[in-house]
Amino acid sequence: MTGLKTGPMTGRPLIFLAALALLTTTSAVASAQGSMGGMSHAGHHMGPEIVIPPGAIYTKADVEFMQGMIAHHAQAIVMSRMAEKNSTNTQLLMLSRKIDQSQMPEIMIMQDWLRRYKQFAPDTSSWHNMRMDGMLTDEELKAMEVAKGAEFDRLFLNGMIKHHAGAIKMVEDLFKAPGAGQEVDANVFANDVVAAQTAEIMIMRRLLSQLPKK
Repeated sequence: MTGLKTGPMTGRPLIFLAALALLTTTSAVASAQGSMGGMSHAGHHMGPEIVIPPGAIYTKADVEFMQGMIAHHAQAIVMSRMAEKNSTNTQLLMLSRKIDQSQMPEIMIMQDWLRRYKQFAPDTSSWHNMRMDGMLTDEELKAMEVAKGAEFDRLFLNGMIKHHAGAIKMVEDLFKAPGAGQEVDANVFANDVVAAQTAEIMIMRRLLSQLPKK
């Protein structure tokens, strides 16, 4: 992507960070997956006011990005799991499973980042209350939930393209904020989001072109 600022890199690829998170926080996985299954609306909010201590190497925009991207990822997982019962498209199911399996560890990485800096870390039910760029409305999700076959595939692909484009815009907005996106792990993570989701958008556009015409 053009226009993205780059900062110092850790040399640790995101897949390593995800693997480390999975090995060290298995209880967090179980908790997160439980809240995904229940999809509870109760008791979730944006969290306390963000306070950045003097001399911090991160900004309020970094914290807001991580909190918002947790909700963003969580809704993508909800959408992906709909495909298991509503689609028979082998290639689409491979993609939806990849999204599910990659974004849950990334949620854990973001939660760990927020906790490291003593900031509020939303859980996976946060997508009900935090609507970020590209996220689907309740009506759009309901339409996906009842659709089957090629109709579902079309709604899923168009919806997830919109969803991924929103995530990319969130990264672009992060790097536009003064001083943001320069903390090493936040920088690596944000740039990885752009790379991964840009590639998946290309795959989804190809799959859309292969669906039967209406």
